Amino acid sequence: MRFRAAAAAPDGTDRALAYPADGPVEALSADKIREELAGNRMRPEWIWLAEDEDGEVLGRALWWGRADSERPIALDCLQVRETVADPAALAAALLAAGHEAFGNTPLHNISLPGDWRTRPGLAEAVAWRRRAAYEAGLPREIERLRYEWTPAAGTAAPTGRLVFREGTDEEFLDAFARLSAGSLDLHTQNELRTRDAEQVAREDVEFYLDCPGERSWWRLAELPDGTLAGLAVPSATPYHRNVGYLGVVPELRGRGLIDEVLAEITRFHAAAGAERITATTDTVNAPMAAAFDRAGYEVTEIRLVLERPQG
Repeated sequence: MRFRAAAAAPDGTDRALAYPADGPVEALSADKIREELAGNRMRPEWIWLAEDEDGEVLGRALWWGRADSERPIALDCLQVRETVADPAALAAALLAAGHEAFGNTPLHNISLPGDWRTRPGLAEAVAWRRRAAYEAGLPREIERLRYEWTPAAGTAAPTGRLVFREGTDEEFLDAFARLSAGSLDLHTQNELRTRDAEQVAREDVEFYLDCPGERSWWRLAELPDGTLAGLAVPSATPYHRNVGYLGVVPELRGRGLIDEVLAEITRFHAAAGAERITATTDTVNAPMAAAFDRAGYEVTEIRLVLERPQG
């Protein structure tokens, strides 16, 4: 078996594009891959193929990054031919080859319908991908709900319960750190096992500064008397406006203020003409999921995230 990047052969990209976008787990079509290649979000050196001794392509892995990324951020598509007896083993070796070449271990996103566990063929396809990811150094799993807002859902008018204003970098760093306490977000919980709140806050700030969108969009949420209540960080992906980061300080949680913060982000994007706003939250974060439901956001898919623990 040979594992190599599409860039390593003159016809490598064409062979990757010719691989059928089939199987129970949704795969990227040739047209979508071409679109990502044109945007520099996928690159021939980030597309890897598994070939047998006769040169037949038995599997492919497509990694994704931002247009200016030095290394890939996420594995977006992983496929192995149905004829392969042990797809997990082949996929694990393919991922390991890519990871070694990249010098990092990008997470793996698997997009799934809400009922994926009740569909045997799909559940098995997910199972071997999970085994492959584990063997390739991605043992941690987080299941997330992907939400979407469209103008048909409307926006809520301000109630006056919170006041939103711009803030300094120091104020935002402090707010990020304060919001991490007691967070139901699994990524935050995992990061706090090996880092203190300030370190995690700095990494969060750097992450959102690196996302599409503007730093000028960020807002501190305060009670009318000036007490910090929370944080609203409208953001964006390369494709859509995005909710980004939001939260309420621990001592004010449970009062419905998260609805006010989410409404502010939604109004901000809607005022800019957004036709779609995306958002995600962990399936275990019931309060945040309920807030999205109340705001008219709808679940479009389940996203299973397989990643390497930090530290």
